[in-house]
Amino acid sequence: MTYRAGRHFLQIPGPSTVPDRISRAIDSAVVDHRGPGFADLGLSVLKGMKRIFKTDSPVVIYPSSGTGAWEAALSNILKPGDHVIFYETGEFATLWKKMADRLGIVTEFLESDWGHSIDANRIEERLRSDAKRVIRAVCCVHHETSCGVTSDIAAVRAAINITGHPALLLVDSVSGLGSVDYCHDAWGADVTVAGSQKGLMMPPGLGFNALSERAIEASKVGGSPRSYWDWQEMLSANASGYFPYTPATTLLYGLKEAISMLEEEGLENVFYRHQRLADACRAAVATWDLETVCKNPAQQSNVLTGLLMPDGVDADAVRKIILDKFDMSLGTGLGKLKGRAFRIGHLGDFNELMLMGTLSGVEMGLGLAGVPHQSGGIEAAMQILKQ
Repeated sequence: MTYRAGRHFLQIPGPSTVPDRISRAIDSAVVDHRGPGFADLGLSVLKGMKRIFKTDSPVVIYPSSGTGAWEAALSNILKPGDHVIFYETGEFATLWKKMADRLGIVTEFLESDWGHSIDANRIEERLRSDAKRVIRAVCCVHHETSCGVTSDIAAVRAAINITGHPALLLVDSVSGLGSVDYCHDAWGADVTVAGSQKGLMMPPGLGFNALSERAIEASKVGGSPRSYWDWQEMLSANASGYFPYTPATTLLYGLKEAISMLEEEGLENVFYRHQRLADACRAAVATWDLETVCKNPAQQSNVLTGLLMPDGVDADAVRKIILDKFDMSLGTGLGKLKGRAFRIGHLGDFNELMLMGTLSGVEMGLGLAGVPHQSGGIEAAMQILKQ
């Protein structure tokens, strides 16, 4: 292949770019994960992730993708035949439901379009109708990565509480955690699922379950047969900083550095930075006279923007032109949005100049692909960033 000067722009909504500090930390020598020195590392990341999730309860760390953490959340508290509600916000809510189906869980899908967030009133209405209390859990996605839609998790918990229903609340915040505010305890989540490769700025390979005491108690008396995913085995070993099986040692060094970086910047500053960059990105989209997948501006995700193409335009063909001409990867449309939209990631270790480079590549690509649009998106974004 011909050498291409400069860095590749990885502007998919995860995995995000891994900063040098984390890469150097991961390059540490492998150590004895049963040895006396490992406990300091283990306790550091376990306590640090509690701060990132904003919880006083345990956080379990798996050597897995977010998909593995999904399965851990389901298998520890649910068994085949249990009834669960999923709310359709996009492709990842759909895939999580399909996993539950394969595990023998009886799922009910509250169907919706892929352009709006969760309507908590629908969850309240469904739980009120469950007179026999057969529904064991409500599962939902905080930041729907396929669409760029954010849902109000506290409102979902309020909808459950107002009915007096005992259902547990399981939340996917794989693309949200570390980029936007997430309050596991305050919002009343029982299990929150996350992954290392997005706001935590890590390579893929670590999955997380933040727990509540209700979830832990439920796992002691219920759930499915499990071994690798068992919380009790993990919690027992984690108490002293160790793991019940070989952990991803070098990734844990990277995670320790990621936590340090987030806390050095300050979580509130991290969240503000993501909001500001997202506002600038969407100012560019509006000026191009194009539509975002998310229909309600108040529900827009601050980690990515889903950009709809006009009728008759193949979004993947536009992405290919941008990759070929400008060495930039953008997220493909998933599921119902395949060929209709692409996704601009603006999360993780990301700043103003990186956003401007990204938007320049998109605007040039729109022109080369012959996509009908108005010029001036770059200037609109700059005006936001100069404020």
